[in-house]
Amino acid sequence: MAGEYDSTEFIDTDFLSQKSGYSASAAGSSRPSMPDDVNRKVVEAQQKLVELKRAQEELERERAGLEELRRRQNEFQTGRDEVIQNLTRGLGLLEEAEFVARRDAEQMVKTIEDFRNALAKVQAIRDETWTKENFQMELTRALTTIENARMEWNSARLKIAALAGETKNAATPLDKAPISPVKMTSLADLSFSQLCKIGLALTWPLLIVALGALGIFLAILARH
Repeated sequence: MAGEYDSTEFIDTDFLSQKSGYSASAAGSSRPSMPDDVNRKVVEAQQKLVELKRAQEELERERAGLEELRRRQNEFQTGRDEVIQNLTRGLGLLEEAEFVARRDAEQMVKTIEDFRNALAKVQAIRDETWTKENFQMELTRALTTIENARMEWNSARLKIAALAGETKNAATPLDKAPISPVKMTSLADLSFSQLCKIGLALTWPLLIVALGALGIFLAILARH
């Protein structure tokens, strides 16, 4: 009868010892040493810092570009509003000035024509051709012509800025012209020469009568 079974009879103890030694050496070789692991982590951290620094610089450039874009947009909006406001106001002022200038130009054209007509009428007066028979009539007509010319002048000075600057010292003789007999209220408003003309117009019939009487008287004396 066979003896009792011993499990150790089929185990190779030498093989087991070699296997244990191999496993232990393999486990020891797969585990990294502590200094190498720290160095590797330091290098990885430095790389991450470089990458973060690069990303930060990129974000800074992007932020600066966005701020510049925002500044230009604000400048565009402000400049557009300012230009629109200035041009709109300028157009209104220029249109008003153009209207006033056109109106003044039309008024000037009419006034120039009126001045020419009034000047021609005044220059057409020939007092040296007046006779004793038509002296009073021609004088009245001349005074009326001068009065009308003065009215044209004074009216134009109120409407035209170029004439409004005339001073009393630089006024033309039209301001000192005699007043029409129709509107005359006092002889004190007339100059000496005008008073002489009026006096001559009033007294020449008496002078003629006196001269006639004197001639008759001399003729009578001559007969005797």
